[in-house]
Amino acid sequence: MNTKKFLAVAALASAIVLFCAFDLHQYLSLDALRQSQAQLSALHAQSPWTVALGFFVVYVAATALSFPGATILTLAGGAIFGLGWGLLLVSFASTIGATLAFLAARFLLRDWVQARFATRLAAIDKGVQRDGAFYLFGLRLIPVVPFFVINLAMGLTTMRARTFYWVSQLGMLAGTAVYVNAGTQLAQIQSPKDVVSPGLLGSFVLLGLFPLIARKMMDAVQRRKVYARWAASKPKSFDRNLIVIGGGAGGLVSAYIAAAVKAKVTLVEAHKMGGDCLNYGCVPSKALIRSAKLAHQMQHAKRYGLDSGLCKADEGYRLFSFKEIMQRIQAAIAAIEPHDSIERYTALGVEVLQGYAKIINPWTVEITLNADHAPPRVVRLTTRSIVIAAGARPFVPPLPGLDAVGYVTSDTLWERFAQLDEIPKRLVVLGGGPIGCELAQSFARLGSAVTQVEMAPRLMTREDEDVSELVTASLRADGVQVLTAHKALRCDGTDPDKGNGNGKTKVLVVEHAGTELRIEFDQLLCAVGRSARLSGYGLEELGIPTHKTVETNEYLQTIYPNIFAAGDVAGPYQFTHTAAHQAWYAAVNALFGDFKKFTVDYSVIPWATFTDPEVARVGLNEQEAKEHGIAYELTHYGMNDLDRAIADSETQGFVKVLTVPGKDKILGVTIVGTHAGDLLAEYVLAMKHGLGLNKILGTIHTYPTLSEANKYAAGEWKRAHQPLVLLEWVRKFHNWRRH
Repeated sequence: MNTKKFLAVAALASAIVLFCAFDLHQYLSLDALRQSQAQLSALHAQSPWTVALGFFVVYVAATALSFPGATILTLAGGAIFGLGWGLLLVSFASTIGATLAFLAARFLLRDWVQARFATRLAAIDKGVQRDGAFYLFGLRLIPVVPFFVINLAMGLTTMRARTFYWVSQLGMLAGTAVYVNAGTQLAQIQSPKDVVSPGLLGSFVLLGLFPLIARKMMDAVQRRKVYARWAASKPKSFDRNLIVIGGGAGGLVSAYIAAAVKAKVTLVEAHKMGGDCLNYGCVPSKALIRSAKLAHQMQHAKRYGLDSGLCKADEGYRLFSFKEIMQRIQAAIAAIEPHDSIERYTALGVEVLQGYAKIINPWTVEITLNADHAPPRVVRLTTRSIVIAAGARPFVPPLPGLDAVGYVTSDTLWERFAQLDEIPKRLVVLGGGPIGCELAQSFARLGSAVTQVEMAPRLMTREDEDVSELVTASLRADGVQVLTAHKALRCDGTDPDKGNGNGKTKVLVVEHAGTELRIEFDQLLCAVGRSARLSGYGLEELGIPTHKTVETNEYLQTIYPNIFAAGDVAGPYQFTHTAAHQAWYAAVNALFGDFKKFTVDYSVIPWATFTDPEVARVGLNEQEAKEHGIAYELTHYGMNDLDRAIADSETQGFVKVLTVPGKDKILGVTIVGTHAGDLLAEYVLAMKHGLGLNKILGTIHTYPTLSEANKYAAGEWKRAHQPLVLLEWVRKFHNWRRH
């Protein structure tokens, strides 16, 4: 606690002590007010300005310090000053005092609360920014809600003090007027409860609900305004309950849910069912990674006590066939394809159309069927709701000369490389994110001379520095030339495969510390990220806002409440599992949102990068906690201490857990090591259901398994929080027992 906060707390504590020591509460009772009313009125007649100022200061102080008795002071305002002046004094004094209490709570408590409840506060703050004034106005109109509670609670949010002041001034005016007016007839009041009758209280409750009703009305007006230019296009009946655009993870799950609840749903996919994950991303890359890891283990067989001479790829012996590896990858895709096939989804009750969809108006989708469909080639369907799940595509940087030399992306490399007889001898990987790191390591392990170029000062910048360092060291150990802080400038040369040259050497020119460096290559892989597919299906014509992704609210609705977005096209995450997660909310809200809408929950999102060792994370890491000013305790457990990791010769990595200071509540976990993505599941479950490290420590884990790392990490936390005083008494107890 800094000096200013210490002094503020000391002053507040002193005020409370004085209030109690001098029994000042006795002066804030109805009997005391009656007994002193005549004296106060006479004093007011003699010195009106002095009494008014004194009353104002006392009221402000009592409200700011949240002392009991504000109701009595309000009655006193009416009894002494009458309705007009009493209402004026009390209205401003109560609002100023409430604002001071609001600011005091923010100054003294917000940082502490933010450090411990950051995730929950983030959601509350978002709601306050959007609807805070409406909710505060409603609460101020309902006298049954203690105003001092509202003052303190709002101080913990991000609401502006100015907004809090003027909303409080208006919101408390009606209740203040009732109590001040009652004070003008003080003799008839036996108890503060007599001021507000059940009928009047009911009226206040209705007034309190009015802002919420007004908000709903405003939303209805806004919807009417958005739909106004399409009013003539709205059909009287609909062909479908739901049309889903895109057959990737988000689209498949949306369509599946709709069919499961017996809605009539059409899924439109222009290319391959299963989307990027099945055909270009998760499945092929993980198949490649597995082959590369086995090749790496064979080349380092001596680590496992085997004759490494049998596994060397020298003296003309070929360790593997690159063509067969690429064929195995295609076989893996083919084996999984039935899970996402047209046949399966048709059997589930989904109508699947292969073609390009375009939203004509909020209720009509035009589908241009692929050439293999029988006429008609274009169909139009009307629908109550639409889910956009168009996914994302690799981002290709605008490098001069890039098109001339040729390149592949994480989407196109599988088809292009499958045509090669040999693995690319010299491969440049542009990008140091998860995709770039996974592919760079895999191709290096399979024999390519890989150079990885990253403009940022380190790889995988979203992870902690120690994670980046470990991954970088692992890639370099596998032969990858990692060039961080190197900016790609241009490409020179031509691509002989395009018939536009005579095989001239292809070069990537990069800049580092003011010096240019030329990197020769045979193939260049662009892996600098992915961008949402935002064009070609009607967003522009409908005026749906986009900024890198389709803009949606917390229900995944666009500006048109019946049009939703899910998956990579909606962000903020580009993972298959988050696309499926969002798809549930999009589909349910699209089908049942008129009765109940669900806010999408991003509180516990796991992800993994499948380098070797793997990197898996859920919740906060250290750099995010520091960026947001969130206090945490760090628990670290090294994999080199784990029996199973030692037996498997897989000791690289660690488990790193962030917890609330002094508590076992988990804020985030990062695991680096073999099968880290699998090990993370226990922490995801714990965070989702509010389980702490003590629960993990108390759970039996099979020996010897990698999962014991989670238990031992919890044990490290427990060891750091031993009850030392109690243990000292236990030691003395045992000493006594020996004598």
